[in-house]
Amino acid sequence: MSLTSIIKPFFKSRVGAIRRYDTEAEEIQRQVLAHLLCKAKNTEWGRQYGYADCKDYAHFAAQVPVNTYEELKGHIDRMRRGESDVLWPGRVKWYAKSSGTSNDKSKFIPVSADGLKDTHYAGGRDAVSLYLHNVPDSRIFDGRALILGGSHAPNYNLPHSLVGDLSAILIENINPMVNCVRIPPKKVALLSDFEEKRDRIAEIAIKKNVTNLSGVPSWMMAVINRVLELSGKEYLDEVWPNLEVFFHGGVAFTPYREQYRRLIRSPKMHYMETYNASEGFFGLQDDPADTAMLLMLDYGVFYEFIPLEEVGKDNPTVIPLWEVEAGKNYAIVISTSCGLWRYQIGDTVKFTSVKPYKFIISGRTKSFINAFGEELIVDNAEQGLAKACAKTGAVVSEYTAAPVFMNEDGQCRHQWIIEFDKEPADLEQFANILDRALQEINSDYEAKRYKDLTLQRLEIIKARTGLFNDWLKSKGKLGGQHKVPRLANNRDIIEQVLAMI
Repeated sequence: MSLTSIIKPFFKSRVGAIRRYDTEAEEIQRQVLAHLLCKAKNTEWGRQYGYADCKDYAHFAAQVPVNTYEELKGHIDRMRRGESDVLWPGRVKWYAKSSGTSNDKSKFIPVSADGLKDTHYAGGRDAVSLYLHNVPDSRIFDGRALILGGSHAPNYNLPHSLVGDLSAILIENINPMVNCVRIPPKKVALLSDFEEKRDRIAEIAIKKNVTNLSGVPSWMMAVINRVLELSGKEYLDEVWPNLEVFFHGGVAFTPYREQYRRLIRSPKMHYMETYNASEGFFGLQDDPADTAMLLMLDYGVFYEFIPLEEVGKDNPTVIPLWEVEAGKNYAIVISTSCGLWRYQIGDTVKFTSVKPYKFIISGRTKSFINAFGEELIVDNAEQGLAKACAKTGAVVSEYTAAPVFMNEDGQCRHQWIIEFDKEPADLEQFANILDRALQEINSDYEAKRYKDLTLQRLEIIKARTGLFNDWLKSKGKLGGQHKVPRLANNRDIIEQVLAMI
């Protein structure tokens, strides 16, 4: 009897509970909110906003303001210095360090013991539950899980209190039983130097029967390439013949999909997207044939949404989950068992279905280009690149884009820096296809491109291999959950990258 067949029954019951999302979404979310309010009613925040008397969602929405990190920063800093019962009951010892996409400032997101259990680890459990349900002949536990993590450091030198990448926090606190089926060892997984860690992981993993991968696609690809270099093999399934699934998240998979398919030829290989942010675990791909993710409703997270066109307004419309519409872009607002209250995380989503609630990540509230009224979001960019790659055979590994503002002749355009894993035969043809695809996808971009009157055709600058890794390294962001900012409405980031070409 295989180890997978022994362990599998422990995951089976969750699939039935998840199916309740189809018909009981509003009831489940109202129960989550009631639990959060009851738990936090005696905290400083809970007393300030009358949580003890808060009976329903309407009361909660009327009493509690919508917040960004800046509004909660003072409370979080006090928590980091050891104060108890501020935003969440007791002392919170762990803080996920998260960098903004458009500046170098760090955010420190509280990760409570409750949040670890009822949100982050619950998401990991359900990822396996849904995968086993979809792949009944899986033997995932008969080998090792290669799980990438970041690193952590002391928090204000307080005993047993640390800050670091969320992935490092998860590895540090993981159930010891999981260590029996995962690699690398904790001391390697938590190394701060990513290049050393990559090499050490590759040396360890190459000798193991790896059946599944978990991590950010860009950093996992760096490890895979090193494994292939050390083994002398051309394809990953020659090294790990029993590899069957990659649980990926952190960045959109579209630019990396062809790279993985090229290196892993096995027909039994599966890919499952997860949405596990520093602030919480929000979504899972429950259907291998559908790239949209299922919103996870019974964790320690209560969801609200702001229509994208109202983001940044003084008094934006904020609606609960049961009032969202399919096909519209929304910014996410969360309240969690880590003490984040009506908190704007900066991500935007588009619902593809409301029974059940399924969505795609459409971008970031600060990651877009709207210099000329074109309203280009990350989802548009990903779709456009996918079409250009499909038609030219190119493979994109990394990219960033920004506007080139009008010169004295009224000329302006978008400028893209693209690092190719496989270059197109004709870069100008690739640019033309991408430009036309963006016009097909985005009517505002199409209108601004009409006869080149407002916006001229986009420009592509080919990046040398490793350029974006070098830029991340220069910012101290190589490895972990750090990612290349895709779109920016200013030229701050793109000028830094250009200077390194």
